[in-house]
Amino acid sequence: MEVKETPAIVKFAPVQDILNLARASSLWPMTFGIACCSIEMMAAGMARFDLDRFGIIFRSTPRQSDVMIVAGTISHKFVPTIKTLWDQMPAPKWVIAMGNCAISGGPFAYDGQYAIVNGADKIVPVDIYIPGCPPRPEGLIQGLIQLQKKITRGMLDANRRAEKAARRSKK
Repeated sequence: MEVKETPAIVKFAPVQDILNLARASSLWPMTFGIACCSIEMMAAGMARFDLDRFGIIFRSTPRQSDVMIVAGTISHKFVPTIKTLWDQMPAPKWVIAMGNCAISGGPFAYDGQYAIVNGADKIVPVDIYIPGCPPRPEGLIQGLIQLQKKITRGMLDANRRAEKAARRSKK
């Protein structure tokens, strides 16, 4: 008598997929605005756009945040503060560069300038770039949804990023 193999009725997802889904469904960005882009970030959290419906709740402390939204111009004087906030965030953590100033220095980037950092990726590893000057709240929402998709699909490995961040903080 031959035993026929039947397909499983219940399939189990790998634990990492379940953790990624939970992480993506409850992003807590830090309320951290440097310049004019932060006004658009605040507008995205208000009633008209309502980030709460996506499970995104702004936190005022880095120890409770898992997303840093760099919104605005970064001066060289401010770099140690950004690094300190990044180091205080628990892993896994992600970064969104919002606006042209955070992406590339914006209109302040020119030959011979000495005060402005030409992009947040020179300081912290950026996952999502949101262009615009300033970008609309819809652009921030789209960037956060893209981050959620990347996390859910496992495109951003939390363990690898934590190791890379630890190496970066030792420098």
